[in-house]
Amino acid sequence: MNCNRLRILVCLAWLSVSVCVPRHAAVALPPPTQESESISQGNSLAGWSAVPKSSAADWSIRDGVITGRGSVDRLSYLVWKDELEDFDLRFEYRMVTKGNTGVEVRAHRDATGKRPFEGYHADLGHVGIGPQVLGAWDFHFARRREPACHRGTRLIIEKDGQLRSSHIAGAVQLSDIRKHDWNSARIVASGRRLQFFINGKPSAEFTDNVESKRLKRGIIGLQLHDKGMHVEFKNMRLKRFNPTSATR
Repeated sequence: MNCNRLRILVCLAWLSVSVCVPRHAAVALPPPTQESESISQGNSLAGWSAVPKSSAADWSIRDGVITGRGSVDRLSYLVWKDELEDFDLRFEYRMVTKGNTGVEVRAHRDATGKRPFEGYHADLGHVGIGPQVLGAWDFHFARRREPACHRGTRLIIEKDGQLRSSHIAGAVQLSDIRKHDWNSARIVASGRRLQFFINGKPSAEFTDNVESKRLKRGIIGLQLHDKGMHVEFKNMRLKRFNPTSATR
């Protein structure tokens, strides 16, 4: 076979592969390298503390299941020891009774005394409590406007404080959430954007573009809200991320 004919055959073979493989075919990316850590295991609440201290008896753990029982009508939190910036928190929760709970995110003490913490709050509650609580983002701000970000909502807080919201396609529905049983939840904090998922579906998300006032770093805390309520958390795994310029 002469060289010219060989070159033609090679070119034809290359063209046939190019036609068969889409130019924009998805490429499988390697999984993240960050390791997750368990922050709920065994029978010890080491690493956690109750706020206020007088509510310590409201919190317990057994076989890796953290239990909160509201003894009085007050805001009580079980706070993890480390301040966090960007992270992925996954856990399961069960509302044994009616009540209002959730996870405080990037929180710090509220110097105004309005509430124990100023922070972003991933809201949870019993089935039927309403989309303004179950699966919503709540904003525990000391001096800022507190916008609504109900279940199924994507909210953007613009640099000037103006609000822009839209519906999340494929968001979790009330029928997707199990009553008095275990449900999975996930909170992803990445720069200005925070996302909340329930049972593998998006629940609510927001982007806070108010640079001078947005919360960049703080604690996470489990919440008790009501007297007589009983909530449980288990399989809590935390993956920390190094902040990147793309998400700042």
